[in-house]
Amino acid sequence: MILDQFKLDGKVAIVTGSNTGLGQGFCIALAEAGAKVLGVGRRDSEETLAKIGADKFSYMIADLGDVSCVNSIIQKAINTFGSVDILVNNAGIIRRDDSLNFGEKDWDEVMNVNLKTLFFLSQAAAKVMVERKKGGKIINVASMLSYQGGIRVPSYTSSKSAVKGLTMTLANEWAKYGINVNAIAPGYMVTNNTVNLRNDPDRNKAILERIPAGRWGTPDDIMGAGVFLASPASDYVNGFTMAVDGGWLAR
Repeated sequence: MILDQFKLDGKVAIVTGSNTGLGQGFCIALAEAGAKVLGVGRRDSEETLAKIGADKFSYMIADLGDVSCVNSIIQKAINTFGSVDILVNNAGIIRRDDSLNFGEKDWDEVMNVNLKTLFFLSQAAAKVMVERKKGGKIINVASMLSYQGGIRVPSYTSSKSAVKGLTMTLANEWAKYGINVNAIAPGYMVTNNTVNLRNDPDRNKAILERIPAGRWGTPDDIMGAGVFLASPASDYVNGFTMAVDGGWLAR
């Protein structure tokens, strides 16, 4: 049955940025599909734990701006649930300033979380998958700014453009091991990163006018894409960045 191809029974997933927003949505979706999930975030994921339950969800607090956390994340997943089959690199930060004034600190902080740790966590997860010889799924969270330039977000745009490219590179190298590497590019979503945009009447209006769906997306809108890319249903999908954007890029 085709629906069986979307089941994640017996799989173990790591989701970064698990305490709120899209990350919480990924955790819930993967757990509902049958996976056990380790959440990772700068703050506790107690709310996510309450929504899923301790039988399928555990979490750890880690600073994803420091790549030294990578090995402890992988080991925590193995110690808690026994393996690593799925990695969702969802965590990301943004800094806003005119490019003429943008500082090195803001550049480095964004790049460290959005790109550097994303790569080395993917590498560490892939090594486990290769050693186990059972393949795996890596899902990176890209952005509309993987396709567009944006305004006043030079480090964020650079990092998310790089995520799209890195997704293709890793897919090229790791497909032979049965590891699928893909990305999701969320459109304008109701998350912590978009509070300022949603509270700005002019920007909010301009954004909504361009989205054919006529609304901001929510974490629920991302769940189906996450389960698809984590499941056997996507076994022949490699190196692709899937837009979940209400039609934004079609305009």
